[in-house]
Amino acid sequence: PIWGRGEPEPNPATQGWNEVTKLFRAGVPLKKHRQHFRVYGNCFTATAAVDWLHDLLRSNSNFGPEVTRQQTVQLLKKFLKNHVIEDVKGRWGSEDLEDNGQLYRYVHFTLKTHGSGAIKQRDTENVDPEIQEDPANSPPVEVVHRRNLTEDDILDIWRNITLTHLQKTLGLTSLEDLLDPYQVNPQHIVYNMTNVNKHGVVTLEDKTGDLPHWVLSAMKCLANWPKYDLHQPSYPGFERDVFKTVSDYFVNLPKPLLTYEYYEVFVNVLGLLQPQLERVAIEALQLCTLLLPPANRRKLQLLMRMISRMSQNVDMPRLHDAIGTRTLMVHVFSRCVLCCEEEVDLDELLATRLVSFLMDHHQEILQVPVYLQNAVQDHIAYLRKVQLTYPGPGMGSTVPTYSFCRQISPQEFEEQKLSVSQAAIAELLESLIKDRTLSVKEKKKKLKQFQKEYPDIYSRRFSTTESEVQLFVEKPKIKPPMLIVFLWCLISHFRPLRLDV
Repeated sequence: PIWGRGEPEPNPATQGWNEVTKLFRAGVPLKKHRQHFRVYGNCFTATAAVDWLHDLLRSNSNFGPEVTRQQTVQLLKKFLKNHVIEDVKGRWGSEDLEDNGQLYRYVHFTLKTHGSGAIKQRDTENVDPEIQEDPANSPPVEVVHRRNLTEDDILDIWRNITLTHLQKTLGLTSLEDLLDPYQVNPQHIVYNMTNVNKHGVVTLEDKTGDLPHWVLSAMKCLANWPKYDLHQPSYPGFERDVFKTVSDYFVNLPKPLLTYEYYEVFVNVLGLLQPQLERVAIEALQLCTLLLPPANRRKLQLLMRMISRMSQNVDMPRLHDAIGTRTLMVHVFSRCVLCCEEEVDLDELLATRLVSFLMDHHQEILQVPVYLQNAVQDHIAYLRKVQLTYPGPGMGSTVPTYSFCRQISPQEFEEQKLSVSQAAIAELLESLIKDRTLSVKEKKKKLKQFQKEYPDIYSRRFSTTESEVQLFVEKPKIKPPMLIVFLWCLISHFRPLRLDV
């Protein structure tokens, strides 16, 4: 911030914030880091930033030694929220920073004069690795790119941010074992988020996938019992006939409402159904149900509303002679909500447990998560106004120099991916071999484990048994000859004679 003449100086809180951010940008060391077989320059890990900033705050007179590490993490989260820093992929605006090895970088701002005023512009480091540097070290040229996002770009953002939130909520390093991200239809997510009525229920433009009118009418009758349509017939056992109409429709659906593709995802959420993790489970199910086709989500919403009201309605007559209404609801509708394409053990038990939880928390689970909508909108707004700093042009040149990529075949991509990953693993083996901090026993143990995991790379490094044995041969200690020892003693004990001429 720059304060001109006549402008009031900032308050102490603002001064403290500016001081800390300035010291932070100037102090945290930037290094080259490897993550997921890719190298990022001029960045730092979250843990390194916490270490440095914690020491700074404890030694600062405005804060003091009582500052905790967790408080330091909270401040870094504010840095991320306010775009003082961003992750190496350019994401910011949330407060999900943790004390771990995730990579971040500074967001630098430079002041450029325009007319009589000063304009603050953003200079993002390493945004485009394809821009070639000019060896002449000429002054940087700032070029503002107003990126025009296509509809496909926006859909990709919706899918990526939704899956990222889901992955973090489930506490997983990857979702690859649960689903194929590219089979997730982002149009379903957008539709489920935006096309809803005042109750949060999905409204369908294409009515062919909606509930038949007679089923919807029967569900309304049961959900509002006994305040149903007076024009409908009333006779003993009428409510059982209506319930059978609804249950027959759902039980005979060709596929479960949660679909076969997402079976593993929903089963994984079941591990969170514990009292201390109830809020996490609700958030995870919020995100999972957004992936469903809109027609499935609508049916699920209406079904959960109906069976939840029925199970709590003290005026509802018994629909079964042996079991209560709630137990009946769970028993009848579990399989049409969740089941595996191939029958597995405990399949019915898993479905029963999930439906019971959905009944109790359907209002929260099936509402639109506003935080997700805000995260997507913030990211889209950021991408549309991103500014890039290019190296200065050469003599006489007025445009930056670019290098472009050529499209490669899927076979070339797989070959390059394999070669890069194997090179990284081979580099890991070399660092293990050269590690002098390990004892011989520890090094042998780690090398044996490496050989078991990567036998091909290990055999290329140690082509023969002798080369492997040579690594652990202890070098003999060479004893100096006795004559040299004797001469050394003489030199160290007697001063040289000085002759005066």
